[in-house]
Amino acid sequence: MKCCSAQIEAVWEQPRKTLKKAERCIQTATDGGASLVCFPEQFATGWDPLSGQNIEDLNGETVTTLRALAREHSVAIIGSFRERSAPYPRNTAVAVSSDGGILAVYSKIHLFSPAHEDEAFTPGTAPESFTLEGVRCGIAICYDLRFPPLFRTYAKTGVHAVFVPAAWPESRASHWELFIAARAAENQMYVAGVNTAGTNPVDRYGGASITTNPEGTVIARAGDREELLFFEVDPSEVDALRQRFPVGNDYKNML
Repeated sequence: MKCCSAQIEAVWEQPRKTLKKAERCIQTATDGGASLVCFPEQFATGWDPLSGQNIEDLNGETVTTLRALAREHSVAIIGSFRERSAPYPRNTAVAVSSDGGILAVYSKIHLFSPAHEDEAFTPGTAPESFTLEGVRCGIAICYDLRFPPLFRTYAKTGVHAVFVPAAWPESRASHWELFIAARAAENQMYVAGVNTAGTNPVDRYGGASITTNPEGTVIARAGDREELLFFEVDPSEVDALRQRFPVGNDYKNML
């Protein structure tokens, strides 16, 4: 399955303008043969844990637009937004099928307390996965990368690839690559980290979206500016590695 990480910079807190930019990315990605396009964390607004703006339902403008674009361009899309819930919104990513249907809705489980995200958002409670062209896909969001059990859960349920929309700051770029490679190698899966680019009122972001194969080797890497990053996911490679070297069978839960 050919995938595309859409490393873009949001038009800050102006989702309608950013969605226009996203439409151009989707057209280019499908022209390049992508079956799935994944955008960064809260891509339409920019990630801001204390914003309080542009909070939407699943039938709001962001998701409705993504569903329409998916139908128009016959491509699956993953996009993250601020989902209305009580008592606080959720940091949610939705996966949309090429016919505009909703494949999965995942809310960020691990909220970034150093920036007080845990005070302004409600955490998600469960992993979510979906199947596309024979590839079992999971979703994690940014800070989730630091917590191995989520990825272990995905591996145990047969997930081949985890897509990670993120707003990972340039100041911790070395951790970004470290965690993506580690989660991939220890769970024998593809991990695609899709980061934002540019500078906004919250932080500076260096892009550097990467995808690692089930051995933890980087197979695609973006630069520090807006870029569309293409890569292939082969589920048979995951299945063969897990059969040949069944690390997961030796896992012991020490908690």
